[in-house]
Amino acid sequence: MTSRPTGGAADHPFGGALDALYRVCIWSAGTAIFLMSLIIPVGVFMRYFVGVGAQWPEPIAILLMMIFTFIGAAAAYRSGGHIAVTMLVDRLPQAAQAVALRVVDLLMVVVCLFVAGYGTRLVMNTMGQSIAELPWLPVGVTYLAIPLGALATLLFVLERIAFGAQNKRPVVAFGEH
Repeated sequence: MTSRPTGGAADHPFGGALDALYRVCIWSAGTAIFLMSLIIPVGVFMRYFVGVGAQWPEPIAILLMMIFTFIGAAAAYRSGGHIAVTMLVDRLPQAAQAVALRVVDLLMVVVCLFVAGYGTRLVMNTMGQSIAELPWLPVGVTYLAIPLGALATLLFVLERIAFGAQNKRPVVAFGEH
């Protein structure tokens, strides 16, 4: 599948800000999965070896999974690390491939706006509820990664539409130099 030109480090005026957002997404997702890998074994150890089921590991692991999933997906989109099935599009003529790329980008905008809108409603509607095991943590905080990840993805989609794929930027192509 053909793609639009790949951006370099100084290709557009928002590159630095979006590079910073990308770093925040990567570090947030990485930290979340690291903490999950510590917290889940604690819950298992407490339940099977100590004989006491700790109540906090599962809700914290779910919160971290939400962060990893939705914030990490934004970073994966920008880096081109997401799943893309291109079997049909690859067989199209060059001009039709370009049209297909634009259609995908526009559909991504629609999806991001939908997820951001309804994710925000979900956060607002559940902010007054608390998690039974963690009464100090509002349920809405657990869902906050949904609209935030959708907004980050939307910015990366708009960047791709305006400036092309950014998977060759130094911050994104880390380790490929």
